[in-house]
Formats: sequence, C-alpha cells, structure tokens
Amino acid sequence: MKAPKKAKGKTAKTGAAGRRVRYHVAVSLDGFIAGPKGEFDWIIIDPIFDFEAYFKQFDTFLLGRRTFEMTRQAGAPGMPDGTQTIVFSRTLRQSDYPDVVITSEITGTISELKKKPGKDIWLFGGGQLFRSLLDAGLVDIVEVAVIPILLSQGVPLLAAGGRSPALQLTDTKTLPSGTVLLSYKIPTKRKRKRA
Repeated sequence: MKAPKKAKGKTAKTGAAGRRVRYHVAVSLDGFIAGPKGEFDWIIIDPIFDFEAYFKQFDTFLLGRRTFEMTRQAGAPGMPDGTQTIVFSRTLRQSDYPDVVITSEITGTISELKKKPGKDIWLFGGGQLFRSLLDAGLVDIVEVAVIPILLSQGVPLLAAGGRSPALQLTDTKTLPSGTVLLSYKIPTKRKRKRA
C-alpha cells in the first residue's frame, strides 16, 4: 500500500502553488499524541504503510522543543538525511545544536519557508506548536493516523485555544492494524465582500 494521496493541483515541489504545512501525527482514539510522560510505545507501525515514500514528500520538518528533545533520545526516530529541521524554542541555543535551525520566530520563519520552492513541510509536533501555527493560519493540511487505543491521559493533539475553522475531509484509509488515516484540508480564510 502506498502513502496517502497528495491533493490535486499544482505541486508543492515547484513552489508554484506554495509549499504546504502538513501536520501529520499519530493520535489515540481519545485524542492524545503521546502518553503522560511523552511515551509513544503505543503507536502501531503498520508494515504495509510505505514510510519511505511518505517521507519523500517532505524536505523540511518543524518541531517544538519538547518534541525535538524526544527525537534526541536513544531509539527515537530521527529526521531523514538531506532534510532541514527547524526547532521552535525560546530556551534552546543554536550553538548547542549546529545540525538544526533553532528559532523563536514562528510566523515569519514559516511564512518565508512557504514562499520558497521545495517539497511540503511536515509539522512533526507537538500539540502546542500545532496550536500556534493553527492560530496564525499557517497549517494547510491535518493528517492523523488514529491508533486503536485509549490512553485516558497524555499530550493532547491540540493545546487548548480557540476553535479551528471547519475542516474538509480529503482522504481516508483503513490499515489492517485498525489504524485509520484521515486527511483534512484547512480552508483559507476568505475576506467578506462589502455590500
């Protein structure tokens, strides 16, 4: 089985339609992206999902500080070679992590990235960074892999805040493991016409 289909239209690779920020994340049925201590051992890796093909759709990864620190732990997934990792943090120092970009400027950084030609941009996590980008209107696609487990507590998919605009379902797929892949487009805000 191949990775989920990309939306039709001009490709993000050309930069003609702009690069898309896609929040792709595994989530428990009750809405958590990690356990209470950040654990992710509950996530099912379905052998028929083509992760290699999926990762090739991206050349930039966006991470919050806590998610970045998780990726530095032994056994945690790393970012693919040849990709750019940008970490949003007010406490980490760039000199300590020369292999990634550390910045506290979310809106300007992502707005500039979206203007440059390239592949899509993966908002890798976490929920607080998703909230900040969603509120700023910088997320284009939400892709969740709903894992058939109830965690009861943990890190929520989205930090508390305002309601998002209504999402538009663009794709669904059920994997043999029971994981359900859902893809939603976030509509762009349209200015109201004056009478």
